[in-house]
Parts: sequence; structure tokens; C-alpha cells
Amino acid sequence: MKSFARAALVGIVALSPPSELPFEHAPAAEAQLGSVNFSTSCTTKTQSTMNEGVALLHSFQYQQAEAAFGRAAEQDPECAMADWGRAISLYHELWDFPDDGTLAKGRGFVEQAQKLGGKTQLERDYISAAAAFYAANEKLTHTSRIEFYSRAMAQVYRDSPQDPDAAAFYALSLVSLAYDEDELPNRHKAIAILEPMFEQHPDHPGLAHYLIHAADTPELAPQGLAAARAYAKIAPDSSHALHMPSHIFTRLGLWQESIDSNVAAAAAAAKATRAQQADASYQLHAMDFLNYAYLQSGQEAKAREVLRDLRTVPGASADDMADHAGWFASRDALELHRWRDAAALEIPNVKLSGQASTYFVRVMGAARSGDPKGARRDLKKLEEATSAERRESKRAGYDTSSGRSIDELEVEAWIEFAEGRGDQALKTLRAAADRQDAEGVDSLAMPAREMLGDMLLELKRSPDALREYRASLKESPNRFDGLWGAAQAAQSAGDLRAAKEYYTKLLNVCPVAADRPELEEARGYLAAK
Repeated sequence: MKSFARAALVGIVALSPPSELPFEHAPAAEAQLGSVNFSTSCTTKTQSTMNEGVALLHSFQYQQAEAAFGRAAEQDPECAMADWGRAISLYHELWDFPDDGTLAKGRGFVEQAQKLGGKTQLERDYISAAAAFYAANEKLTHTSRIEFYSRAMAQVYRDSPQDPDAAAFYALSLVSLAYDEDELPNRHKAIAILEPMFEQHPDHPGLAHYLIHAADTPELAPQGLAAARAYAKIAPDSSHALHMPSHIFTRLGLWQESIDSNVAAAAAAAKATRAQQADASYQLHAMDFLNYAYLQSGQEAKAREVLRDLRTVPGASADDMADHAGWFASRDALELHRWRDAAALEIPNVKLSGQASTYFVRVMGAARSGDPKGARRDLKKLEEATSAERRESKRAGYDTSSGRSIDELEVEAWIEFAEGRGDQALKTLRAAADRQDAEGVDSLAMPAREMLGDMLLELKRSPDALREYRASLKESPNRFDGLWGAAQAAQSAGDLRAAKEYYTKLLNVCPVAADRPELEEARGYLAAK
């Protein structure tokens, strides 16, 4: 499965040129992208454009960044760093990996930069790092390219440890490595670089942005909160900067802050797309997080509005809309426990690999509606869709795991439960939860351990259910169903103090206008006490 009122924006900082450098620079143009002083030997006229490009790069506004570096190359044809910028703009770290054509295009920019030659050691080091990533070697895996790039950026950082851009780009490469290997050590290493540097340069967009990414895990999220609350104010002209704080807000269960973040991000992304400065993916990503935050804050009607609003996303293709509509409808049915609706979900008109989320929820819906045979039929389709996903990932050069996925273990457990094999169902679901704990809980997914609490509660093992809900809420705080389940389990177990605590917490994380029906029951329980 996939795992995505406006806040006031103040404290805007303009891009500014470097100081005390051996080259002349012109004043940078006003832009609300943060404070960037990127040292280059390019002409005075070009420096502010380079600052703009780097600031956009730090906020993952890749299309706009590439355009800015293109303007810099036109302004100063001898500016090697402009071609470096165009090459790095094609490497969408943490998002996707360049295909063969994009690698070739990036290699062309690197070769042009090498031909022009950096005029300082810092420039030559940046260009060498890009060359390490875009090396003309078809045998290099994705992981090896990322490793080579990170090692080269480590040298850039060692040579310029007080340069915020060198620190930011190196830390980002460590977070990218964390996605492939040694996750926590690389995240800790990145945070150790970023935190003190962010204190020294609180208006730098890359330091704030990458600190959020480095801390985007349940255990590290508190370390990213200060950056999350600062980033949108640093770079409000970037729709991604408006959205990115919600990664931390989601990890910490701060639903209203996530909603505010993504309402603003979606509006900014739509504006940028209409101006042909971005594509629909920025808005769709914000809507993914927005749909999830509305569900967790008890706002069912607003969550469904996000699904309807997909029709109005500028620049979205038919496949984009069908894919996200299928995903949002599936999530709504799953999170709201509308099992018959879940079992009857329409299969989106997208390729097989894109149907996995819908089949997952259809199997869950059938099993939890007491239809194990129907669930088994859809399980076969889920397995086919999962296999298609793996084949696509393997063709793209990514490592793929063998054996059953966590999703497949989860639905197998609920089918076993529907078949009357409770002990086996618990064993299967506990295995899924333990594996998910080890691999990491997706911030936008229903945790397997929360499902384990649901199953134990249905088996009338309330104290055991409460223990699992509590464990799940530590990893995924303030999830609506986690709080609701914990309150129900505590009430059933006769732990009235805990029941009151969880019902109260549930009401506190939901606005007064929230419309999920469970909230009325929570109010009734507290009023009776």
C-alpha cells in the first residue's frame, strides 16, 4: 500500500548574495525561498540566479531549479556551476531515481561543467560529486551511485565544515542512504550535522528541510519539530516547503497543524502548476496527507471532500486521478471501518500494480464482513498486483524483498479470523506487527499492531488489546482508531481511569465540528461519569 484554515506566513527572508568572497556579486532578486549564500565564481549578474536555483533545489522544486540554472548558464556561459546545478536538479533525492535517459542527460551537464572547469576547489569538489553519481558505468546499482555521491559530498563537507550548503547537501545524501541501508545510523549522523548548523543559520531552507526528512521516523520525530514549525516561514513561495512540515506533524499526531500545512501547500501547488512552474504531483502529495489528517481528526465529510476535489487538480492526468481516487476511497473505507463498502470498492482503471491498495482493502472488507471466500478470491488479485509492483521495482533497479509482504500477512490474518481460526490469526498478525516494528511503520498507514488490538478486542481479550493499542499509539500517536480502540478496550476491561483518559484524548484531538459518530459515544461516556 502507499504510504501522504491557512497558517500565517511570517518572517520571510530574501535570497542574499555571499559576502567576503573573491568574486563580485550582484544583489539577489527578492524571493521568498529562504536565505542562501552559495559561493561560486560566476559573474556578478549570475550570482543571484545561482542563489535562487540552489534555494529551489533545497526545497525540491526541481523543475523551477533546473530552469533557474538554465538562466544562469545563459547569463554566464563560462559558469561551470550552472551546469552542475542542472545535473543535480535531475536527481530527485528521496523521491525517485533517474532513469537511463535522465542519467544520460545529467551526465551531459556534468561533462559540460568539467569542460568549463570549476575556478575554485569547492566548485571542483561539487562537480566531482555530481560526476561520481552520473558515472558512465551501466553496472552501477542505484545504491552504489548514492554511496559514491555521498562519499564525495562528505569530502565537500570536510573541506568546508562551516558552509551551510555543503552541510545540507551532505546530510541529504546520508538521508538518501538511510532509505537503502543503515537507516538509523545515517539518520542520526545527518541530524548531528544539521541541528547545530540550523541553529547558526535559522533561515536556511535546506537545513530545515533535510532535518525534517532525517527525523521522519516515529522515534526521531520530536527532533524535527522545531524545523517543521520554521520551514514554511522560511520558504513560503515553495509549495513543498508548505507541505513538508506535515511529515513531522503526522508522526506526532498534530492533526490541525498538518491540515493547515497541507491546505496551504495544495493551494500553492495548484497556483504553481497553472503557471507551468510545477506538476500535479506536488498538489496530489499534499492532498494525500490532508485526507489522512482529516480522518485522524474525526472529520469524515472533509476527508471525502478531498476525494471529490481530485477532479479539480490542474495538470493531473487521468491515470493520476484514477490512482489517487482509488487510494483515497480505499483509505476512507479502511479507516472508517465501513467493511461492506470496503469489500465492494470499485477497482480503479489503472495498471495492475496500481490496484494493490484497493485489493488490500477489499480483502480486509470481505474478511471483516464475515466473507472469507470472497476475501480469498480478492487475495489472489492482491498477490498478482503485489508481484507486478515487485517486477516494476526490479526493472527500475531497486532491490525487492521476497516472501509475503506485511500487507499480505495482515489480510491473511483477518481471513483466518473470519474462518474461525483465532489462534492462528493472532499468530499471523503478530508476526506482521513485529516485522513492521522492525522495518518501520508507514506514517500514513493503519499500523499492524493497532489491527492486533482490534482482533484481541473482538476476541474479548480486552487487557491484551489495551496493551497492543498502547504500544501502537507510541509509534503512531493520536490515531483516531488507536485512541478509540484503547478507550473501548479499557472500558471493557473495567479500567475506568484509562477509559476516561483515552476518550478525553480522542475528543481533544478532534475539533468541535468533527462528525465521526464514535465521538458522540465518547461524549456520552464522559458525561455519564
